[in-house]
Amino acid sequence: MSSKKGPLIAAGVVGAGVAASLFGAGLMFSKTVLRPGETDPDIIDEFADREKMEEYMKKMEPVGEWMVKQEPEHVNITARDGIRLHGLFFPNDGETKKLAIILHGFTSKAEDGSVHIKTFHEMGFAVLAVDMRAHGESEGKYVGFGILDRFDTLEWIRYGRKRFGEDLKVVLHGVSMGATTALMTLGVPEAREAISAVVADCAFTSPDAIFSHVMKKDYHLPSFPVMNLSNLLSKFTAGYSGDEYSTLEALADNDTVPVLFIHGSEDKFVPVWMAEQNYEACHSEKEKLIMEGAGHGSSAFEDPELYCKTERDFLSRFDLV
Repeated sequence: MSSKKGPLIAAGVVGAGVAASLFGAGLMFSKTVLRPGETDPDIIDEFADREKMEEYMKKMEPVGEWMVKQEPEHVNITARDGIRLHGLFFPNDGETKKLAIILHGFTSKAEDGSVHIKTFHEMGFAVLAVDMRAHGESEGKYVGFGILDRFDTLEWIRYGRKRFGEDLKVVLHGVSMGATTALMTLGVPEAREAISAVVADCAFTSPDAIFSHVMKKDYHLPSFPVMNLSNLLSKFTAGYSGDEYSTLEALADNDTVPVLFIHGSEDKFVPVWMAEQNYEACHSEKEKLIMEGAGHGSSAFEDPELYCKTERDFLSRFDLV
């Protein structure tokens, strides 16, 4: 090899690496931060295999029948950055003194939390199921992955207390991105003071952590430099970086609000070790349920009786049921 060709080849390799990293960062950003369309089939596959999904659908039939009979109130509020947020309010009998706020997962919407809406309604709660920013009927170009949504949740809490009184008992229930949001909301002092309990089902610790994990697991790629570039792009366009906040930081600030952590033992998307990290970081009263055989976000369908009993028993310890 001539002395002239060596540097050219090296430069070409470096250039190809940079181009690949930029392409990967752009792809990661477009598939995660930009407002999603329909749920990706790959995400559905993380919940359960086809045979299990058929079983889950049968268990969902009574919930679907119940939902058809409901006539929820459509509620809209304004986020701190000016976008309109939408939610569905399900009133309960009598004066509202307990409100459950249901937070869904990535590419989902308020109605998809029907099993949790029904469960809390039957426990005597009024229920507010929200479309998180850039999902459902809520506005927004960019998904918040909890970092932005924690402040949206504060606005929903403010709405509830203004409508039903400062003595309103608020419980947050979230699945996946919604669970991460619920935990991150505990890092907002005003919100933490108003929350009576949190149920976090298959929460990841941060956007950066979960996507770094997915890159390594599915694509066998290191997070550097793709995630670094993706975070820069997110910061420039969406106003936040995926590594700027985490559930671990929020939980470190919480020593008052009790938290129930739920996670499927067969979760292929959010690893169980993230649930363990969240549990260990929590300084308040806490409980953990690892649902055997459940995939991502499917614990409530794998064993509905155990899920509901654990949830009810936990909330009853704090006079919420």
